[in-house]
Amino acid sequence: MEDLGILIKTLRKSAGLSQSQLAQRHGMSRATISGIENNTIPEIGIRKVAAILEGLGYELTATPNPRRMTLDELKAGGVHD
Repeated sequence: MEDLGILIKTLRKSAGLSQSQLAQRHGMSRATISGIENNTIPEIGIRKVAAILEGLGYELTATPNPRRMTLDELKAGGVHD
C-alpha cells in the first residue's frame, strides 16, 4: 500500500492541489491526506481511496495477479534441474 500514498501524492501535485485543498474537496482533514500519502495511517477505507482517486480523475480498479507456481509444480516442470 506504500505505492498508493506515493501515487496519490503525485496525482495531487500534478493537479496543482495542496493537501488542504484535496482534503477539503473530500470532507477529510489535511492530516488524513498527509497520513495516506506518507503511509502512516494503519487502515484506509476503500471508499476514501476511491473518492480521492476519482476526484483526481482516476478510478480504482482491481487486476488479477499472476499465480505463483507451487513447489510441486516447479519440481514437476524441471525448473531447477
